[in-house]
Amino acid sequence: MAHQLAAYTIRNLAPDEWPLYRTMRLRALQDAPDAFGSTLATESDRSPEEWAARLARAATSGIDHALAAEIAGQPVGLAWAKVDADAPALVNLFQMWVAPEARGQGVAAGLLTEAVRWARARGATAMQLGVNCANDAAVRLYARAGFVATGWREPMRPGSDQVEQRMRLVIAGS
Repeated sequence: MAHQLAAYTIRNLAPDEWPLYRTMRLRALQDAPDAFGSTLATESDRSPEEWAARLARAATSGIDHALAAEIAGQPVGLAWAKVDADAPALVNLFQMWVAPEARGQGVAAGLLTEAVRWARARGATAMQLGVNCANDAAVRLYARAGFVATGWREPMRPGSDQVEQRMRLVIAGS
């Protein structure tokens, strides 16, 4: 029996979609607590005003690119690209997550492709991210896209036994 991949859409999150963003971000933290620097407890404590302000800033800052992935209109993925505060030619990728039911369908690669496209369009020369060393699927995804380990490693969060490594992509054509 052939497995048919679902078509997905990658799009920007609009400022008024903060409830959707909050739901996806909290779901990501619950699903994969060792994949992120933040925690479900920390993010759950944020007020609706904080969630709304985060997306409103992203929409107007010019340095943020908040992305959602959808299949059949249902949210299944999230990623956030942001220009580095200290190095404007560098874009950082955060909050990359795909729902378990949508994994293996190219959604993560689609989110990553759109984030890199945006970084290139901004004139960035590199993109970097942190990934849990134990998350083999994520490490392979980034390696397939051309990211290489930089050698920088540290605990995911203070007190965590999980180790994060930094990976970097040189963006050609910038």
